[in-house]
Amino acid sequence: MNLAVLKKASFAALAALMLAGCATEQIDWTPRIGHYTYSQAVKDYGPPDKSAKLSDGSTVAEWMTDPGQTVVSPGGPYWVSPRPGFGTMVTPGYTVTRFPSTYLRLIFKPDGTLAAEKEISK
Repeated sequence: MNLAVLKKASFAALAALMLAGCATEQIDWTPRIGHYTYSQAVKDYGPPDKSAKLSDGSTVAEWMTDPGQTVVSPGGPYWVSPRPGFGTMVTPGYTVTRFPSTYLRLIFKPDGTLAAEKEISK
């Protein structure tokens, strides 16, 4: 397979992954503030990946909504000559692209109702 075809196939696969990410359902959290509870969140999303009880009694919880990805794509070869007069050694090149994981962070008041939400990447 030649390099140009491989680059085009890699680009097409990356574009498909990015477009698939755009098709996910977006939730409007604003109407849920003050009504949605921690118990409902656990029923909907399962136990949080991380949670902490703060000194004021509120709870911060995070759920992973999209695991990160690492995409390795071939690049052009580069040449290294081990010693002058001994020819060249071809070593294939590549690029690594990392996409961070996405988390839903919900902050609940001491009474267990939703106070704020935020989507974060890390």
